[in-house]
Amino acid sequence: MTEPDAAMQNTVAAVTDATDTTDITDAADIADAAQPAKASRPGPFARLSLAIGTRVGVRLLGWILPMLMALFGGLLRFIRLGEPRSIVFDETYYVKDAYTMLMTGEPRNWPKDVGTAVTGENQVNALFAAGDTDHWLTSAEYVVHPPVGKWCIALGLKLFGGAGNPFAWRAATAIAGTLAILVLCRVALRLFRNLPIAVMAGFLMSVDGVGITMSRTGLLDNFIMIFTLGALSLMLIHRDWARRRLRDAFAVDSRARTARWIPAAPARFGRRGGRGGHDLSGSGTPGNASVRWVLDARGPFVAFSWWRVGAAVLLGLATGVKWSGTYFFAVFCVISVVWDAWERRQAGYRGWLGTGIWKDGLAAAAYMVPIYAATYLAGWTSWFIHPDSYMHDWAAKHPGEGIQWLPEGLRSFVQYHVQMWQFHTTLTAHHDYMANPLTWPLQVRPTSFYWQDHLAGAPGLCSLSPGGRCIAAVTSIGNPFVWWIGTLCVVIGIIVAAFVRRGDWRIWAVLAGLLAGWLPWAQYLNRTTFTFYSIVILPAMILAICYVADWLRESVSPRAYHVTCGVTLGVIGLAAAYWYPIWTAIPVPYEFWLSHMWFDSWI
Repeated sequence: MTEPDAAMQNTVAAVTDATDTTDITDAADIADAAQPAKASRPGPFARLSLAIGTRVGVRLLGWILPMLMALFGGLLRFIRLGEPRSIVFDETYYVKDAYTMLMTGEPRNWPKDVGTAVTGENQVNALFAAGDTDHWLTSAEYVVHPPVGKWCIALGLKLFGGAGNPFAWRAATAIAGTLAILVLCRVALRLFRNLPIAVMAGFLMSVDGVGITMSRTGLLDNFIMIFTLGALSLMLIHRDWARRRLRDAFAVDSRARTARWIPAAPARFGRRGGRGGHDLSGSGTPGNASVRWVLDARGPFVAFSWWRVGAAVLLGLATGVKWSGTYFFAVFCVISVVWDAWERRQAGYRGWLGTGIWKDGLAAAAYMVPIYAATYLAGWTSWFIHPDSYMHDWAAKHPGEGIQWLPEGLRSFVQYHVQMWQFHTTLTAHHDYMANPLTWPLQVRPTSFYWQDHLAGAPGLCSLSPGGRCIAAVTSIGNPFVWWIGTLCVVIGIIVAAFVRRGDWRIWAVLAGLLAGWLPWAQYLNRTTFTFYSIVILPAMILAICYVADWLRESVSPRAYHVTCGVTLGVIGLAAAYWYPIWTAIPVPYEFWLSHMWFDSWI
């Protein structure tokens, strides 16, 4: 046995044990993470968390507090969910489509004039909201989004009272928004191993205006957000599983009689990134360049896990809501493979990048892509089984056109998708509330979903100004301080990850939503888009705030950390109370509404 081999045999057990990670909700994790790194004693929140943990079990604590936060956010979403009692903004498409899908299996056209004294689409909407829903036509409607999101709305209609009940057609989005709070807490807990930061993430999601308004409106984007957030959570669970598997396998492989160590190039990484491999120079100090020894082996196969299968299904469902889910599938899969490769390096195996790509990456793609595609196609089942669905007979009516080697049904299906693609890539019609995607993180041009002026009497908060002008509005502006601080923290987080926490894998989890949900829109700057599409990047903005909070927890004094977080959360909470009436159509004096319009672009 060579000298490096002997040294490694003596140290590998200690190194492996020191770098192993238990489940994030184990007692040691919560106990260690409940206090700042520089604190001599836990803060009040930490002491309370630990006290509760000793009674109900710290493993449950990581679920109980996020569930309580989801309950809080759910109340903000479900109270007065049936208000306003009318079709709001694009509910005119998705809710009525969902209803006819529930009735016939496919979306149906609606007339412009139903023969009443007042004609026009608004009259149809008013009748629908009042429960008069029998005006749909038998002809199939041309829709530009896949069916999954509308089936979710239809499920809410089925379970909670049907048409004529706004609560019913918004219930599914409210449930999705509430679940997102719980899932985001768990994602933050898995990333930062700190329960107060995880609860903070849930609080920020609970009190954000985009999160609240999109949970109280029967639109599609909330479903993309919860499906993609759930997929990210499963990808993180897979990463922890793969990490443990690699560390356990390394502990066995390194003790084998045939174990052989080879030198790798020296590297310099911060304390969070880790050096990877093992240092035999005697210095052993992170940050000092020295010889790094790696095991001359490839390590175990970690490409497959049921967590990744679940993530592929959720991402297929997200794409079945809107095609923008495709970007999330691409970004999440690439990041997940890179994580596995990086953990292979950190464990101490050679050839980590090549092995990660060729051994794990290609194998993961071999099963995730078919599962993702099959899930997307399954969302169209009703279109395939109904012969009168839109463009179902296109191939029969257009012989010699399209992809000839496909069966007629699939040829029609593909042509329908071509038509949808042309619509989405050429949509440039002017809208008063259209917003350039580059402005979404700053909430420069929020969307007005609903406006009712000159309300009779003095309902709601209008009693504070009797005799004045009374209005009710739904404005989908985010909590300004969540989005502005989040945007700043994205920049700070990138700088911290690049220069302080070099090699920190968590920054990619933080930025994943931005890479998938925002940057692709840069290629469609002239397209008609709206700021409420930004609901899909809200988790990323919140995780950016949590990332910077975690860095501050390690970098400043406990008092400074607690004051900074306390003041920030206090301001955000007060802002939420101030804006809540115009997120939820509570009647208010016109002057009260106007006081919220800080910029002309918000009107």
